[in-house]
Amino acid sequence: MLHVGVTGEGPDVVVLSGGPGCVQYLERDDISPRGHRAWYPEPRGVGRSTGGPHTMDEAIEDLESIRTAVGASTWLVLGHSWGCDLAVRYALEHPEVVTAVVGIAGRGPHRDRTWSEAYEAGKASEPAVGIEWVSDVHRALGESFTEWIHRPDLWRRLAGCEVPMHFIAAGDDIRPSWPLAQLAELVPHGRFSTVPAVPHDFWFTHPDVWTRTVTEALVRTPEA
Repeated sequence: MLHVGVTGEGPDVVVLSGGPGCVQYLERDDISPRGHRAWYPEPRGVGRSTGGPHTMDEAIEDLESIRTAVGASTWLVLGHSWGCDLAVRYALEHPEVVTAVVGIAGRGPHRDRTWSEAYEAGKASEPAVGIEWVSDVHRALGESFTEWIHRPDLWRRLAGCEVPMHFIAAGDDIRPSWPLAQLAELVPHGRFSTVPAVPHDFWFTHPDVWTRTVTEALVRTPEA
């Protein structure tokens, strides 16, 4: 059984947290997008959800089951970190139900050595945020992610996806933002922007900035 929280009223948006394998750390009233009904699924096998290690395909099946159960014919998808990467794949697999993607501080579909070197070099300086996570779920989803980004048709599918996507980088993130900028250029209706002077987890360090950022990004989508 999956735990799914809900806040607010308005157009439906599903909010995907990072990790992979982290608890749903974005399920907080004070940082919820204003003017929307926001749904907060916790991944299977994590926190308040039962189950165990699973693939990206199964994660997307869970999202579709939730969407059907809550009666949303379509919805916006807001993802942070790993949740951004999952949101992109969800839009590729189900463009008929994803109105738009807002992806914040994602990694992007790559395994690049220079990106990883920059991340490792900056880890010691990153603000500490205590988030519970499940290693087995993290490992299984990571392996599934690698399999996905190695698919020969991935870039063609991205270039042909008509779902609007807005990728937002955190200006002080230790993770390089060039993959998000590339994605914004690749998809037909892509946009890239940067929130200055905030770290990766600015939902925690700068909650007011986070709330304003996600609300404004969602309002600019076709469904808002």
